[in-house]
Amino acid sequence: MSARPFTLTPDLLLRAYRLGLFPMAESRNSPTLHWLDPEARGVLPLHAFHLPRSLLKTLRSGRFTVTADKDFAGTIAACAAAREGRPETWINAEIERLFIELHQLGFAHSVETWEGGKLVGGLYGASLGGAFFGESMFSTVTDASKVALVHLVARLRLSGFTLLDTQFLTTHLARFGTVEVPRDAYHMQLAEAVEMPARFISSPDPAALMCEIEAMRKEVP
Repeated sequence: MSARPFTLTPDLLLRAYRLGLFPMAESRNSPTLHWLDPEARGVLPLHAFHLPRSLLKTLRSGRFTVTADKDFAGTIAACAAAREGRPETWINAEIERLFIELHQLGFAHSVETWEGGKLVGGLYGASLGGAFFGESMFSTVTDASKVALVHLVARLRLSGFTLLDTQFLTTHLARFGTVEVPRDAYHMQLAEAVEMPARFISSPDPAALMCEIEAMRKEVP
């Protein structure tokens, strides 16, 4: 882990992701970024997603409206904001700036969860070929970020992606099937995925999207 000695550009950031690196800041107000390439990487297999029955019921209920790439700036700002129980985040102003630029270039995407017209949850990440690098998620009401994650996985499957990198394995992500992959094995998966001709579909056909979500429940008991 080393401090960056130069100004980052979106192109340099994408080159780093291609090599298996990702940046983090020590705090929201930190002026310095650090590069990480963990010995074990969190990976969520796209066709082994654990969709709990209760969450599928929520998805079917229509309680939330889910969009993609509708409010990227609002989503990353909400992910970076301090919350009760989480006074600090690793998303500083530099990361926020870089990802907004990546989004404008088509290499970063967000999934937003809305309730009553209000943004209540979501996530964002970078994409390169058939690899999606999940960065952060937020939720202000129960299940809002979980719903966004399900919609992300469904869109990635429909779009031809083969790798969903979660960076680290957490208890929360493990519930959905995330596993740890050794660094060398991850780099091999990454090298194959970034060469895939996938393209993120922000607004897939609603029927196809729901069919993909229903299929997740059938795939894993």
